[in-house]
Amino acid sequence: MSRSLAVVPHLVRMYVRTRLEYRGAMLLAWFAQALSYAATYTAIALLLLRFGNLGGWTWSEMALLLSFHLLAYSLGASLSFTQFRDIEEKVRLGTLDAVLIKPVSPWVYLVFSGLNIGYAGHIILAVGLMAWAVTEVAVDWSILTALYFVAGLLSAAMVTAAIMTMIGATALVWVRSKHLFSIFFGFWELARYPLNIFPVPLQILMLTIAPLGFLAFVPVAVTLGRPVPLLGDWAALTSLLAGPLAVTLGALHWRHCIQNYQGAGG
Repeated sequence: MSRSLAVVPHLVRMYVRTRLEYRGAMLLAWFAQALSYAATYTAIALLLLRFGNLGGWTWSEMALLLSFHLLAYSLGASLSFTQFRDIEEKVRLGTLDAVLIKPVSPWVYLVFSGLNIGYAGHIILAVGLMAWAVTEVAVDWSILTALYFVAGLLSAAMVTAAIMTMIGATALVWVRSKHLFSIFFGFWELARYPLNIFPVPLQILMLTIAPLGFLAFVPVAVTLGRPVPLLGDWAALTSLLAGPLAVTLGALHWRHCIQNYQGAGG
């Protein structure tokens, strides 16, 4: 483990230097991604300013929810999305075998040799929107509230990274797993809205099997002092435990898939 951790700075440095070879394209991609999300958020803002609220949530509260959702996703996905999305291709071509025989943890190598700095545009937009939202919402900020907010953000990022790890790892056994990312992003789109606007069966689904309700809604609702469907007084604790639990399940799933990997030829 110590050997794997020691090589992390070198892997990150090599990847960043590679991306910086095409700085213009990288900056343009950041701007395009940020502009796309900004357009979506502007449309939501206009609807809320016209109708007043969405499920009881005002625009400033929705802005906090949207920024939390984007920031948590960006932090988690930078460690997992492109890295584990491409595992299917590596399995199909047989190039994953070269990763498995390296003298470092395959997970560490995959994650940090492809650390996605392309999410910088997402992060800049999310932080900017969040900085405005926290000054507008009716929250009596204290040290404890701020600590919970940050811890909830880290837990949500862990949920994202763990789910994407599990989806990618599935390709080690099934060979194909990219279709599962489409399912993930379907729920991810829903997770940017208040959970209480959806029917109860979908609320249950997004707090259990597809736990993306913890990506933003639960921690933000707790911070705002709003009721959380189904979880009630347990919402704060479960939002903090969701990340570590997801990571534990992700690690177990990754280990299981690695042990059962036989290559694309079976």
